[in-house]
Amino acid sequence: MKKSFKGKVVWITGASEGIGLALAEAFAKEGAKLIVSARRKEKLEEVAKSCLAKGASEVKVLPFDLADETGTNEACKIAQSTFQGIDLLLLNAGISQRAFAAETSIDVFDRLMKINYLSNVRITLNTLDNLLKRKGQIAVISSLVGKFGSPYRSGYAASKHALHGFYDSLRAEHTGQLEVSIICPGFIKTELSLHALKGDGQALNEMDAAQAQGMPADLFAAKALLGLKRGQAEMYIGGKERFGVYLKRYFPDLFRRVISRAKVR
Repeated sequence: MKKSFKGKVVWITGASEGIGLALAEAFAKEGAKLIVSARRKEKLEEVAKSCLAKGASEVKVLPFDLADETGTNEACKIAQSTFQGIDLLLLNAGISQRAFAAETSIDVFDRLMKINYLSNVRITLNTLDNLLKRKGQIAVISSLVGKFGSPYRSGYAASKHALHGFYDSLRAEHTGQLEVSIICPGFIKTELSLHALKGDGQALNEMDAAQAQGMPADLFAAKALLGLKRGQAEMYIGGKERFGVYLKRYFPDLFRRVISRAKVR
């Protein structure tokens, strides 16, 4: 049976644009109470206005920087006290990478792991007791490259693989107490690649052709919301690139040949 998020408290990180914004608006239409987070307060205030207009019962703007451990810990306290708890923790914030491994600084790999993996674990541990008491739900945005590595994204893929190890384990540890969903987008039409890190840590400032032609973010959000209502443990959402998951699983030698010829840009 599908659950309802009407009146439920949903905390979304990375909510200022792209997938996070689309998810916030989708939950707003469900009548959820939203906590929206990202670094830029002014962007979040625009998101809050949009979500209230779309039907959210209440919206709390909670800006913070995932790279700031103290700020993240404080944000967790505020989020849990705003509406007396959290029903769904939706971890979307993160950064991508566009560079060959051999040309990437170790500092970039370190940053990718801290933002995409450790910051999510920090938020989860800070809110876990609350979520368990409410028999709540955690959803983390991974990627299809969290299931298989691809050229030009080694650090990004590694950070997303790490999410699967942690959240699969967390689900197994709290079966019947906590729902844990891992959502793996393929090519979604957002500005993710514009902000992706080059090997020297600078922003790419270019749009990937595949991303530009990808699934609209609002369609992705609708599919993700449906999966969360059903309590799906893992979702692959996108176009034909989704079949890479099954190709690797059932035809690994063929997959290796195909992925080695993949376009990097």
